[in-house]
Amino acid sequence: MVQKAKILLVDDRPENLLALEAILSALDQTLVRASSGEEALKALLTDDFAVILLDVQMPGMDGFETAAHIKRRERTRDIPIIFLTAINHGPHHTFRGYAAGAVDYISKPFDPWVLRAKVSVFVELYMKNCQLREQAALLRLQLEGGGGKAAAGDAKEPAGLLAELSARLAAVEEQAEALSKQLDDESADAAAVATAAHLERKLTGLRRALDALEPGTGTGAPSVPSQN
Repeated sequence: MVQKAKILLVDDRPENLLALEAILSALDQTLVRASSGEEALKALLTDDFAVILLDVQMPGMDGFETAAHIKRRERTRDIPIIFLTAINHGPHHTFRGYAAGAVDYISKPFDPWVLRAKVSVFVELYMKNCQLREQAALLRLQLEGGGGKAAAGDAKEPAGLLAELSARLAAVEEQAEALSKQLDDESADAAAVATAAHLERKLTGLRRALDALEPGTGTGAPSVPSQN
């Protein structure tokens, strides 16, 4: 079963959280509520999220301050943040949102379809990254196991394990390529395009490492690409 991605919804008004849940429920992912910046930071200590929808105007710790804390933490600094605001103070206010680390800045009332489409892009990128990490973990097990030796009777031979890894990686590569084409066609946000390009670079590195394991391609164990 494919694990669902988690989406963090941060707003001090329950009716706004309810509206966001209604809009994003069609994505069939796990929606997590936070009614304050402090509550959001607490949730981020233990869970991994695909994207954060963050209200700007909140009592106490506002959206800008919350985003600054998120970007300072190594664990959470790469999570995309979409700012939501009911006010518009012009370009300076918008610039402050992007300077705080947001990938998008949307004024209320917003188009539900547009918001859902933007969130779905980051969810899909997150899922592809999760698949890539799984392939890298399998490759590390292969390298650390000295050629894939395992318990007798039910373990795959090295060649069989390599073939399975290659097939799984090929599926992720195909999906990533389709996603990149979709982003190009839809003139998506620059941040989403950059994230997709980063994913493709990591896929290329993993493919090279797998190719180096094939018989006759070399003697030394290749390095596994970093997941950062």
